[in-house]
Amino acid sequence: MGSFKGHALPGTLFLVVGVWHIWSSLVRFVSNPKSFEVRVWNPVPGFNGKLKHLELYVVAIGAFIDLCIELLYSTHLKFIVNGSLNPSHLNDFEHSGMLLMFFLFGSIALLSEKTSFVSLPQGSLCLIAAAAFTAEYMLFYFHSTTHKGLEGYYHLVLVLLVGLCILTTLAGALLPNSFPVDLCSGIAVTLQGLWFYQTSFTLYGPMMPDGCRLKDNNEIRCHLVDSEVRGQLIANFQLFSMVLGVVAAVVGSYGFAASRYGNSDLRTMHSVQHGMQSLTLDAEAAWSLS
Repeated sequence: MGSFKGHALPGTLFLVVGVWHIWSSLVRFVSNPKSFEVRVWNPVPGFNGKLKHLELYVVAIGAFIDLCIELLYSTHLKFIVNGSLNPSHLNDFEHSGMLLMFFLFGSIALLSEKTSFVSLPQGSLCLIAAAAFTAEYMLFYFHSTTHKGLEGYYHLVLVLLVGLCILTTLAGALLPNSFPVDLCSGIAVTLQGLWFYQTSFTLYGPMMPDGCRLKDNNEIRCHLVDSEVRGQLIANFQLFSMVLGVVAAVVGSYGFAASRYGNSDLRTMHSVQHGMQSLTLDAEAAWSLS
């Protein structure tokens, strides 16, 4: 169960933050590879530092707005029915808990940067972000809404992508100077945002596979098993295309960033790597001749 807007809104937030993380990671690395550090958030340059914390505001405010939609608008303020939580809106309560974690992450990071009351290193912020992703993972894995068939398959892929976000964020706390870890974290968040969008367009938009349709009770039903299997195969192709497209975009962005922001240390590092590769090939050739 869900809606186009319900998937597109969080997808937009994850996509914007993920793309910005990738670009910032590339620029920071090519600018100074020797002193590279993993960052769970990246400052926005320019405007005399007025937009420095824009990413954190996007996370905190975006999560808060979505939280209000889930908790206040979707439930129509009917929280309690017959002395217990309204069973018709458990789905909204669960989404609210996930969004609360991302709101807390953005708020704590802002307090850490803008006040002296809380001063946390990037490693600690990575752990808080990992906790927010873990809450999201638990939500979709133990969802009160039973996702079956094609809808369940799309949400299974989403769970796997959220798990990847958890792993890369935790790795950032353990390996604070690893460029691959920081880059993979941005890629994982970007893929999650793209998959939210893909779910919106496929299950609640114009890309519904043939033989499947959205019923009046907001459930996805496929007339034949073959139609459902075909839909799952299409989902696999969509995921592969997204991964391929993101990797190609990252490679192209790295080349552009290196040409514009790269310094002598980066060129020296590349020269050393090419030299080591040449020596390895020469050694292999000599060994094969002997």
